[in-house]
Amino acid sequence: MIEWYHYVIAVSGGALAGAINTLAGNGSAITLSILTEIMGLPGNIANATNRVGVFTQSAAGSYAFYRNGKLDLTHSKQNIFWTVTGALLGVFVAIKVSNAQFLFVFKYLMLAMLVVMLVKPKRWLKEQSDHQPISSWIAIPVYLALGFYGGFIQMGMGIFYLATMVLVAKYSMTEGNALKSFVVAIYTLLVLLIFQYKGLVRWDIGLILAIGQTLGGWYTAKFASKHPMANQIAYWVLISIVLLALANMFGLFNILK
Repeated sequence: MIEWYHYVIAVSGGALAGAINTLAGNGSAITLSILTEIMGLPGNIANATNRVGVFTQSAAGSYAFYRNGKLDLTHSKQNIFWTVTGALLGVFVAIKVSNAQFLFVFKYLMLAMLVVMLVKPKRWLKEQSDHQPISSWIAIPVYLALGFYGGFIQMGMGIFYLATMVLVAKYSMTEGNALKSFVVAIYTLLVLLIFQYKGLVRWDIGLILAIGQTLGGWYTAKFASKHPMANQIAYWVLISIVLLALANMFGLFNILK
């Protein structure tokens, strides 16, 4: 049975997740835990319901970045098209397949990501974007894979997407986060409609969680757009989130119990 304080936890946890997703990624680790462990939703319904807040926070964050001149879509048409296409493929798999095997692979991808972030951190801290065209032979499979993962489970997709924008497409972290929010908002709306068609979305719970996520996404995007050290803050938040995720997935917190 859901108690009143569960909703307080949902809004508070949603706000934290929205802030984390806007600056780095993997906030869905928080919201999915709330939906399954506190709200008691089955995995597939939690995965679908989580997309309500992901959409609202991404839309709010995108608008805040846009209002502050940080959202540049000039070089992003190919990126958006193939990521959204991959997400649509991913959601149809999510409806039928367990995500347990993906989570097994996910922790090793996160470990590799940590190494990449710690080697030559200056690549992550540049203040201005230096957009570079990516060969279609690389861009299409990469964006399809990112979108597929986002459509399938979402958790951690922001980290992988941000790394691609910063290390491959040569965006600054702030502008990479702005584009990430915009792309996630687009494909999440489509994914959410598909989940709804399949009857998997709990709107009552999803909208409560979305209140916190939207507020967290909006205010964090405003902060990241204006703060002179936004790139450095986002970088250290990203590393912290990856370290916490790895500690959890490899069971280090269980040792402390």
